[in-house]
Amino acid sequence: MPDYDVLCIGNAIVDIIAQSDESFLTENGIIKGAMNLIDAERAEQLYARMGPAVEASGGSAGNTAAGIASFGGRAAFSGKVADDHLGGIYAHDIHALGVAFDTAPLAGTPPTARCMIFVTPDGERSMNTYLGACVEFGPEDIEPEKLSGSKVVYFEGYLWDPPRAKEAMREAARIAHEAGREVAMTLSDSFCVDRYRDEFLELMRGGTVDIVLANDHEIKALYQTSSFDTALEALRRDCRLAAVTRSEQGSVIVRGDETVKIDAIAIRELVDTTGAGDLYAAGFLFGYTQGRSLEDSGRLGSLAAGLVIQQVGPRPRQNLREEAEQAGLL
Repeated sequence: MPDYDVLCIGNAIVDIIAQSDESFLTENGIIKGAMNLIDAERAEQLYARMGPAVEASGGSAGNTAAGIASFGGRAAFSGKVADDHLGGIYAHDIHALGVAFDTAPLAGTPPTARCMIFVTPDGERSMNTYLGACVEFGPEDIEPEKLSGSKVVYFEGYLWDPPRAKEAMREAARIAHEAGREVAMTLSDSFCVDRYRDEFLELMRGGTVDIVLANDHEIKALYQTSSFDTALEALRRDCRLAAVTRSEQGSVIVRGDETVKIDAIAIRELVDTTGAGDLYAAGFLFGYTQGRSLEDSGRLGSLAAGLVIQQVGPRPRQNLREEAEQAGLL
């Protein structure tokens, strides 16, 4: 039996989340709804200007690992933090959730990554990320035993920003495939897709990636079309399995000629969309690695995403397994 259901690999980031209005984004040159990469000076500047904030361990793949563990799955995470205060917070939080995390921390500089997230009244989040120690994640940090001992190895497209992480992920995919495992990736965001479109398509078409998770904006950016249907058909041809979220329209899962449509769950109030895609991935991959149908896996993803957008922060406060049982999904 594999040791883990899913090994998630990504940028280990502490989120610093504050409410803001639209004018704050405009005045500070922040692109709404995007992940903007910033340097240390800009990080200090934005931190000084933001209002009362909540600190939470985040990062896309880390959030997914946390969600899988909350469902009762066996999750592991690989990502680089520094041996500093925020790095200690990150390691404590992810261990406390039951996720295996053994990547050696970086001694010295740069410090642990942080992301200033500004949430506008419509619930949209605008992220400003200082990658810090993440840029030091490289081939020496991949863990062959975890790779070969996980049913699915899942990584975030954001890893294409730190140069050495890209090299690490290609090697990780090779090791996973040699062990007969599957490799999944999230496209992360449409601006990330714009930066690495050709490389992402090569990963899919060349067989490095088996499973793709994305939202409708990302796949339209990938195929440079305004038509969701056109993008979905192209995606169907380019990868073996894909799950695409569409906000309140739910999600669509495609595999070969098969198409499964999943409804979004009803919510009381949209508070903060931070982590929605990450938690959908958690539910979907948990269901998939448990041998559940595509429909069941999508419904688990929809549940997790719907719960996390009703709170501030990227990791659900509820026990997802209990929520799924109450909803009749487990």
